[in-house]
Amino acid sequence: MEWLFDPTIWVGLLTLVVLEIVLGIDNLIFIAILADKVPPHQRDKARLIGLSLAMIMRLGLLTMISWLVTLTTPLFSLGPLAFSGRDLILLLGGLFLLFKATMELHERLEGITHVQSGPRVYVSLGVVIAQIVVLDAVFSLDAVITAVGMVDELGVMMAAVIISMAIMILASKPLTRFVNAHPTVVVLCLSFLLMIGLSLVAEGLGFKIPKGYLYAAIGFSILIEFFNQLMQRNFMRKAAHLTLRDRTAEAILRLLGSRTRAEQSELAASTEPEAELATFGAEERNMVSGVLSLAERSIRSIMTPRSEISWINLDEDAAAIRRQILAIPHSTFPVSRGQMDNIIGVARAKDLIADIDLHGRIDEHASVHPPIILPETVGVMKVMEALKRSSGQLILITDEYGTLQGLVTPLDILEAIAGEFPDEDEQPTVQLLAENNWQVAGSADLRYLEQVLETGALVTDEDDYTSIAGFLLARFATLPAVGDAIELDGLRFEIAAMQDRRIATVLISRTQDPD
Repeated sequence: MEWLFDPTIWVGLLTLVVLEIVLGIDNLIFIAILADKVPPHQRDKARLIGLSLAMIMRLGLLTMISWLVTLTTPLFSLGPLAFSGRDLILLLGGLFLLFKATMELHERLEGITHVQSGPRVYVSLGVVIAQIVVLDAVFSLDAVITAVGMVDELGVMMAAVIISMAIMILASKPLTRFVNAHPTVVVLCLSFLLMIGLSLVAEGLGFKIPKGYLYAAIGFSILIEFFNQLMQRNFMRKAAHLTLRDRTAEAILRLLGSRTRAEQSELAASTEPEAELATFGAEERNMVSGVLSLAERSIRSIMTPRSEISWINLDEDAAAIRRQILAIPHSTFPVSRGQMDNIIGVARAKDLIADIDLHGRIDEHASVHPPIILPETVGVMKVMEALKRSSGQLILITDEYGTLQGLVTPLDILEAIAGEFPDEDEQPTVQLLAENNWQVAGSADLRYLEQVLETGALVTDEDDYTSIAGFLLARFATLPAVGDAIELDGLRFEIAAMQDRRIATVLISRTQDPD
């Protein structure tokens, strides 16, 4: 029992354990790759059986130390090269590693997914276990020979193998999960196997490559991959702040080819085929964008605002009401008495004309229907549901004090998706005057304007305004005068007209072109 108190024994044991673990990491990496090829319920079994057999095999190799030592005796020569048994084992093992790692790399780099019409076909458990044992034999042979030169006691060598293999068995499952969750790590580890296989081939041919060179290269590569994983983690953490809906919408628009103006210019200057750049038209992308963003928009951003509502005042005489209805190309009107907020209901233009022609007045009980009123805090999807049940009526929108703020019709929903459909008495809110020059109404919707201007600097989640007038008032922080201008994202916004203390018209021009 004197060996228990010999410090050199414990130092040698600890050194061998660390060495076996370090040299066994590549074993674990390849085991993680191979175990994924068997059915899920057999993967743990494959790892345990494979590593257990590998441990038995290593112990058997250690018991044959005297034979391993003699493997350095040359068996035959080819010119200036003399080959021993150890050289042949290293040469064949290195070629096997090069072949296996190359095939695995080819599958991943070429994107081969082995799509099958039926259930996935897995490799049999016996084949995977056989590959694990062969790989461990290749990887452990050099370590066993090194152990022979480091320690004289066979018991210490066996204890080091048992301890290291136990640690490898415990670590194999967490490492497998990590490797499967990080594809770039798999590619990096397969590159390590290529480098180690090349080293074994070189050593089998008599060209000794210092292990320090390999470990330095592996350590540097692991450091770079660590920074890569850290970058991806920070990117995913940042992306997690976006809802799943936002991330899905952004991904779909990217697939359709939606890009900023600067990105379009970069692609145009690249070698990408021109047909690929224009797979989907701008109108198609804008419509898809309108659909995907509809649910998250506020009702204020799509409704007809109070200042643009045409309404019927029952206190006026019948002739004036008849002239108003005939002059305005609307089919449905809010009906009030005295002022707009005294809502009586909603009526169709043809019913009001019929009442006036037949009775000389409007029959409130027959022609005016009870209004459908919703608060401005309701979502667009709720308004759509109400429109489906309204039998062609419009929806009135009020604030928390009951003041009418606007109205919504099916046409407003359609315009939020597909762009403007001006009435006969209306002008488009966005008019192209010349290339890169637009005249825009102050009530123009910001989301629609973003699509026209090909910018992403107008709409944010924090802002509660929905028009270009609200956007500019927030930027000026005061009521601007005609001629005042600001520049943002390569665009110049100039106040062209003011009306009743509100921005009526804005001139927009592009001050710089990414081209």
